[in-house]
Amino acid sequence: MKKIEAIIKPFKLEEVKDALGEIGIEGMTVTEVKGFGRQKGHTEIYRGSEYTVDFLPKIKIETVVADNQVEPAVGAILKAAKTGKIGDGKIFVSSIEDAIRIRTDEKGEKAV
Repeated sequence: MKKIEAIIKPFKLEEVKDALGEIGIEGMTVTEVKGFGRQKGHTEIYRGSEYTVDFLPKIKIETVVADNQVEPAVGAILKAAKTGKIGDGKIFVSSIEDAIRIRTDEKGEKAV
């Protein structure tokens, strides 16, 4: 099993959710986060004063999938989240040792 974490632009959430749903991935956790990468934020003017906004609003999507679903899931996220502009985000894939469904005590891929 693998955990896929994707940091994306907030307005791309519905497209990514729909793209994952189309390939059969239904369960995910979504968190509103703030961060920055290479773009280092941007400058804004408020009441005549200039200030830097370092942390930009992003959405973090987390899902755990079977090993054979990793490539289709990553491909779906890439296609749905890409705008071609700076700040599109990142996708991280990591290994998951085990998963347990609390309600039924199911373990492994059955729990996902």
